[in-house]
Amino acid sequence: MHLDDLLWLFLPVFVAGGSMLITYYIMQARMEAALAQERETLAELRAIIDGHQTQLEERVRATEESSKRKALDDFMQDIRIDERSYVRESKSLDGARKTMVMQERLFFRNIPLSNWIEHEMVVEEGNGQTQLPRESVFGPASVSVGPTTQMVAPPEPQSSVAVARLEDQATPLGPMVLTPHAAAFGAQ
Repeated sequence: MHLDDLLWLFLPVFVAGGSMLITYYIMQARMEAALAQERETLAELRAIIDGHQTQLEERVRATEESSKRKALDDFMQDIRIDERSYVRESKSLDGARKTMVMQERLFFRNIPLSNWIEHEMVVEEGNGQTQLPRESVFGPASVSVGPTTQMVAPPEPQSSVAVARLEDQATPLGPMVLTPHAAAFGAQ
């Protein structure tokens, strides 16, 4: 057998082997391109899911904050200050003295949180007249509880104070000035 015969015998085997290698490398490149495209799609979807997850967490936090804020606002609306006042006349050897007594109490709904706190303001002493400014223990800015200060909603603006002189009735306190809240406590 000559070399030409061997060449013609093994030539189809070499061509088939070369075709097989070329086909293998082409298919490998196509598989890598398809895999890269799938990874890119997966990365985009993962980024979208992460974005939605962060948005969802932010919405949950915002909802929690708004519900806490609403609960605190509802609580603060249930806290109120009840006031009543009257004029007390005391007569002594030194002279007559008129004082305005203002009583305040802090309420949560209809539950009293404090006892009545009384302020006396001298309205008239002897013949001279002295007017003192009205100051509230439960001021509009804060309520002092122990060493800390807690914020309290400002009291509702007072309507005009109703003055009722009980001259026809004999009372040891003398004439009285009643606030709009006094009727709730049985004052007439």
